[in-house]
Amino acid sequence: MNIVVLVKQVPDTSAERTLAGADHTLDRESADLVLDEIDERAAEEALTLKEAVGAEVTVVSMGPDTALDAIRKVLAMGADRGIHICDDRLRGADVVTTARVLAAAVRTVGDVGLVLAGNATTDGQASAVPAMVADLLGLPQLTHARELNVDAGRVRAERETEQGETTLDAPLPALVSVTEKINEPRYPSFKGIMAAKKKPVETVCLDELFPDTDGTGFLTTRTRVVEAVPRPARAAGTRVTDDGSAGRQLVEFLIAQKLV
Repeated sequence: MNIVVLVKQVPDTSAERTLAGADHTLDRESADLVLDEIDERAAEEALTLKEAVGAEVTVVSMGPDTALDAIRKVLAMGADRGIHICDDRLRGADVVTTARVLAAAVRTVGDVGLVLAGNATTDGQASAVPAMVADLLGLPQLTHARELNVDAGRVRAERETEQGETTLDAPLPALVSVTEKINEPRYPSFKGIMAAKKKPVETVCLDELFPDTDGTGFLTTRTRVVEAVPRPARAAGTRVTDDGSAGRQLVEFLIAQKLV
């Protein structure tokens, strides 16, 4: 069985992030980029299954040249091969285009039994791509899984929501998106890092994924940001000095803010 893991390189949430002035998309050249943490957990789950059932793990990522670093990290963790979708025409791609391209890449992998992904990226937070990829591939989707089990040609996932816990079950092949509760990802070993340098990574473009279409007319995004302004600085708070009237001042402040 082949397991495909969808991963994304995103800005480090602890670092400063800026937008490009021309189109208000992420300025990747000035950002500190890392493999999305939730995708690390999806990769860990794939590798755990690989060790249990003897599968081959392919990691797929869409992004510029730097996205290769994210692929190499998953290869260092233990994945077998990578597919890097790299095309300047995909800059600023929306979730529809992203799902369409990822689905096309998954189709190039033979005998796919399971597709794994994080439930939402930390940059876009759309939480829609996994379900859209599943729909495009015609696969059952088990989303927001915190626990996963594969046995006898079926996959079972436990999902936790504010309303309670749900058990999902589907036949393979299927797509599963995971939450941060699924596992704790392993750290790549030195041996794994060195081995990753020799593992195959195939770089593909739109023309290779969609040979029957004219790539010059490929619709990348259906929306655009027309304006972006910096977040305003936080205003200074109101300090109350207790001169005997602090209680009254606090009440007046809460009333003025319509909090009482």
